[in-house]
Formats: sequence, structure tokens, C-alpha cells
Amino acid sequence: MPGNGGGPVETPAVSVVVVTFNSAAVLGECLSSLPVAAGSVPVEILVVDNASQDDTREIAAAAGAGVRVLPLGANRGYAAAINHGMRAASPTSRAVLVLNPDIRLRPGALAAMLRALDTPGTGIVVPKLFGEDGTLALSLRREPSVTRIWGETLLGGDLAGRWSPLGEVVTSAQAYAASTVADWATGAALLISRDCARAVGPWDESYFLYSEETDFLLRARQAGFTLRLEPTAVGVHLGGDSNTSPQLWTLLTANRLRLYRTRHGAAASTVFTAGVLFGELIRAAAGRATSRAAVTGLLTRSQPGLVKRAGGQRPASAGSAGPVSAAGGSARRDRLGDRLPAVLPIPLPPPGPAAGSGAGAGSRLGRRAGRPGRAAGTGVEGVVEAPIVCFSGQDWWYHNRAHSDFQLMTRIAARRPVLFVNSLAMRMPLPGRSTQPLRRILRKARSMSQGIRTPRADLPAFHVYSPVLLPFYGSQAGRALNAWVVRRQVTVVARRLGMAEPVFFVTMPTAWDVVKTLRSSGVLYNRSDKHSEFTESNSAVVGALEDELSRHSDRILYVSHELMERDAADVGDRAYFLGHGVDLDHFRADTAGAVPEDIAGIPGPRIGFFGALDDYTVDFDLLERVAAEIPAANLVLIGDATCSMRRFEAYPNVHWLGFRPYETIPSYGTAFDVAIMPWLRNEWIRFCNPIKLKEYLALGLPVVTTDYPEIAGDRDIVRVAENPQDFIQLIRQTLADGGPGDPASRRAHVAADSWDARAAELLELVDKVAAKTSGQGAGAGRRDRGRGRRHD
Repeated sequence: MPGNGGGPVETPAVSVVVVTFNSAAVLGECLSSLPVAAGSVPVEILVVDNASQDDTREIAAAAGAGVRVLPLGANRGYAAAINHGMRAASPTSRAVLVLNPDIRLRPGALAAMLRALDTPGTGIVVPKLFGEDGTLALSLRREPSVTRIWGETLLGGDLAGRWSPLGEVVTSAQAYAASTVADWATGAALLISRDCARAVGPWDESYFLYSEETDFLLRARQAGFTLRLEPTAVGVHLGGDSNTSPQLWTLLTANRLRLYRTRHGAAASTVFTAGVLFGELIRAAAGRATSRAAVTGLLTRSQPGLVKRAGGQRPASAGSAGPVSAAGGSARRDRLGDRLPAVLPIPLPPPGPAAGSGAGAGSRLGRRAGRPGRAAGTGVEGVVEAPIVCFSGQDWWYHNRAHSDFQLMTRIAARRPVLFVNSLAMRMPLPGRSTQPLRRILRKARSMSQGIRTPRADLPAFHVYSPVLLPFYGSQAGRALNAWVVRRQVTVVARRLGMAEPVFFVTMPTAWDVVKTLRSSGVLYNRSDKHSEFTESNSAVVGALEDELSRHSDRILYVSHELMERDAADVGDRAYFLGHGVDLDHFRADTAGAVPEDIAGIPGPRIGFFGALDDYTVDFDLLERVAAEIPAANLVLIGDATCSMRRFEAYPNVHWLGFRPYETIPSYGTAFDVAIMPWLRNEWIRFCNPIKLKEYLALGLPVVTTDYPEIAGDRDIVRVAENPQDFIQLIRQTLADGGPGDPASRRAHVAADSWDARAAELLELVDKVAAKTSGQGAGAGRRDRGRGRRHD
């Protein structure tokens, strides 16, 4: 370890940043716990002091050769101290541990956290914390939302926290018993990877104290990094005095409002503020002094005034080290915020990475997109690189990432800005009409609470938006109102991202009500399914929207030759066959990794299926027959189910493993002896082209499927059943002889069908449509002269 005031160790694995302010009573024991917590992990320790008036700096200096003391010279706040410590830390350390001085980490805790940081996708690891009395500290949190603030106000935090939509605090002890991911966690002990810290940027110093960790951790999630609790890493948290200090509680409450306003619009912020204020009023009426102070402070003092009352000083430029200052007009907002009470919902700039750390949600990404000129990196004149707004049939937050919308748009986002609008749905789920209606309503509500996000750190130009929907699908007036609401939201978000007259890539017919009056550089309709055949949709309404969208689109893209031929008379030369692809790099048996334990423990032979277990596509009666008539084999089903799976409890050879992340699917697939596609015989399947087939073949698996039109070109490599008994017999035959061909020939069958190739093909079509629109002269973006289509 380094000497006091000396340089860092040669190769510290972790830089520990301890932020102090009058911490003499607790700092010594914190520092003495670090060596045993680190074990064999080399660390450097930096104590960043906010102008303590007690013996804090002296205690840190006397702690030994492994500690450096970095005085700030003034009480600039928690975020400012962290930023200072991170700048002073060794640039070669793998991670930074941000630590409160009242934390005592147990032996081996840091080593366990560092191991957990190696979990793919993980950017932050937190320990399992206990109070001084040994009770579990509830440190995990869900993202703040209107429903959660009102749930906690009306039910109380302990009760509301039992249900994800109603409580911010994760209250279930079971959630802390195993490795767990969360939206954010209290900032007492955070191990942050260097990659995560660089991608997210500095902490926002304008908060001074409280909510700065929430802001940082939500920005980390927005950048694609996961926060993970590691239960084998244990610590004791003595706790602060925010619950007893009126000044600190008031600042904590004000900063909760500030955080929410940076991420949501004025209407939602007003409702959220009302929930916070009402909750404090209830507690104030019950005699809680801190709540009385909070109500008074919020109504009478500005946020900078509350910082001053809490003993801090405002940064020279509020938010100067964080993302806030990157937005235009921040100086005017700061001056306004200096004067107005904290309770007023003053619009604040959106969160995003600091300058130089990559574009994020709220940046002026794609400011020049849509102008004719040079294609990026090609030097070709006259190519219009229009940004793309995709109205998807899927939802990024809960659907399988294998879907074509995700695969195509993420690849295109590597070249230009993409706004991915999550599914607008086709019908309100209701009991008796829909399977698992409450679950589906709640997951859509959770999706809508996400707002605008940039979910992948490696794709700063890929933005996902979940618009707030009004579920009025039964009447023309209701649909018109919903379309207006969604249109306004998408317009504001696109403008915020600098997307002028994008090309619309539409996969859901209900989006036509939104798209038809928006300015664009063209419309491409990805007709991947016949949505009017969806069992829960209003087929007449959805069918009419499909027809309208087909008539007014510049190009109509198909994955089914059957559907393309059916539409040929109406679509003419605007039709284009863009078949599905496959992620060849992902679906490789030789790089899939070890077979997961849950399927490895199931004896072979294994008949396998992975994908969505939807009751309108999968023949569950046929699956039951397979289980009953081939009892010597185990049937393994992997995927989220939209209907009850209890029927299979009677069969010991059926193993439903539930949803598994897209990243792990190839390792599960390699354990199959035969892969199956047990489709229903209906109009939906008639016009589909399952991506699953290519994924099975890319893994080299033998495949048995029920018959459907698009399988015609694959009959030489796949066994196709004409009826249920034939399906069972072909499975038996494949288990016996290994199926047609071999793994190499099956993979070769789909070798030309990569998603990269499909995305390049689509991008060429997009640019042709945009160039044609641009070449028509002024006003072309608002009216297609050939068909009188309006986009204004």
C-alpha cells in the first residue's frame, strides 16, 4: 500500500474513496476494517475530506502507510468529493470503491465484490449490509415513479415495498439472500468498474448530498450496466442522521424531487411532487418533526438555500462536474432555481453522460441527420443519411432480444441514430379475453415508467422510448386521442434527439394512426406478421390499419413469401422480401460455453424448445402428446409463457425452465438432442417465418417442425410433420439417427443469413427512400406526390 501522502501502489486493483465530514468518531474503525476486507486484493485508500472541523484528517493521517488524505478545503458535498477522489485515484485500478466512513466491511468482502464485478454486464456491486444491531439493512431500490411514491405515501414503505409497482424500497429478505440485480442501491458502499465510471461520467455535484448516487446509478443502468448485490460480501452500516436532522431530511426530500424532474416531464413531475408533499404532510400531522421541517422548507426555500442550511456551499456552477451543465439554458435555470421554492416543478435538463463520455439520452444526437450530403465514412455525395424511428411490435424491456426489430435496429444504430419506440399494443388485456391480463398490464406499466433510455453503453446512438398509452382501442375517437397523445410524445423525444424528418420503420399496424400525420423522409412497413390474425385483436380494426399502412408506405418489407404473394396485387413493385436473419456469432456451438447446470442435470435424450411459449403460436396439446408418447425422453421448454403451464405438472419428463436471458440461450440449445417447432395450424403461423429455425440450425441442431408455408425452402435440412402423429414419429426417428445432414451442413445452410447482412440491406433501402424524398424538392418530406400521402 502507498505511504501517507505518497504515490499509489504500482498495481492497485481497487481504489477506495472514503468521503468524510466531521467523521472522527467512525473513521478509524472503517479504515482498520479495510485490510481484512481486501484480503489479497491490492488497494489504495483515499480519504477525501469536506473541511471537517474535528480530528477527521488527523485520524486518517495516522491510519498508516496505506492512506492518502485529500482535503477539499470547503464542504463541497458528497458528489464533489467522489469526483475529486476518482480523479486522484490510480488510472490503472480495475474499480473504485466509494465508501461511507460509517461502513465496516467484513473479512473478504472486497474480494467477493470484485469477483461479482466479473459477471457479464455488471458495472456496480454492492455488499449485503446489516445495521449495528444485526438487522438487515434494506439497501436495494427500484427506480422512483409516480405509482411508487403514491404507494409509499398511502400504504407505507414497508407494505408498498412488497410489490414492485408500488414501492421503491425492496423489502423482501429473500431478495438479499442471493445475487440480485436492482435499479439502484443506497450509496454507502459501491464498487464501480472503471468501464462503468468512464461511460457514465462524473457525479452530479449540484445535489450536494442525497440522490446523487441515485442519479449516477440510474445513468449507469441507462448506459447498459447492471447493479448487483453480492450477498457473500457483508458489511455493517452504522447509519447517518438524515432521519433525525430536520435540515438533512428537508434536503433529502428536495433532492428526490430534483432527481425525478431531471428524468420526467412537467405533468408527471407535478403528480410525483404532490405524492411527496402529501406523504410529508401526513407524517407531519402525526408529529414527526423532520417532516414538518421538510414541508416548510420545500414551500419556502430554494434548493440552493436548503444546501446552505444543511451546511454546504453551492458549486461554482451547479452541476459543473455532472451532466446537467451540458444542456442549454442551465444558467437561466440556475438563476430561477436560486429564487423559487424547491417544491415548484421547474423543468430541469435530462440526465446524460458528461462531455466526452459518449452520447446518451437527451443529447443532441443526430442533429444533422436527414441532410443530403456525404454518407458517413464513404465519401459518397448525394446520399441522405436519415435517422430512423422504429415503431416496434416488441418491447425492449420484456421481450426476447432475438426479435428482428431488436436485431436490425441495434445494428443500424452502430451507423446512425435510431429511436426505438416500444410496442403500442393492439388491445387492452382483459380477464376472460386475454391470458394473464394483470401481468401483461403491469409489465407494460413498468415499461412506460422507463421513459427515454439509451440502454447499451456500446450503442450511444440507440435510444429506447416507452410512450404513455391510453388503452382506447374500441372506438375511432379513442384511437384518435391515443394517437395524438403518443404523437406528441414521440415528436418531443425526436426533437430532443435532433431527429429532423426521420424515416419511419413501422412493424405494428396500430402505429399508423400516429405516423400518418408526422413529418418524415419516408415510411417503410415491415410486414413481418399478419397482425389482424392475432387472436386477441379486433381483426376488423387492425386489418383496416394494415391496409392503410400498406397503401401509404414507400416500401413494404416481407419475411413470408406467402403473405407477399397474397398482397402482390395491391402492393406491386413496392414489395421487398427481407428475410429474417440470425446472429451467427452468438449462435455457435463451439463458443456457447458450458451447458448450464439446470439443464445439465436433466438426463438425455432431450427434446428441446426455446422461445416464447405463446398460446396463439405454440400447440400445447401437441407438446403434451410428445411428453406422453415419448416418456423415455425429457422435454425441455425454455421461455416465458403467456398461459398456465400447470397442465405439464402431470408429466415427470417435462421440464419448464422459464425465461432465460438471450445471452445464455446458445449454451442451453447445445444440450438439445433434437430441437422442435410445434406450431399451431392457424392464419398467424401461415404467414410467419420463425427466427428460431435459423438459430437452431446455426447451432447445428437437428430440427423437427410442424408444417407451415415458409418452411418450403428448408425441407432438405429439416424434418417437417404433416400431422401430430407424424410429428412424434419424426422426433423418434431423429433421436435415433441424428436427423438430416450434420452440424456443419446445418450451420452452412444459414451461413449467408446473418443479421449484419440483413441490416446492411435494410439500410440501403432506407437511404433509397430518403434520397427519393429529398430529390422531390421542397415539401417532399410532408407530401408524397405520387399517392397524395401526407406526413405533416
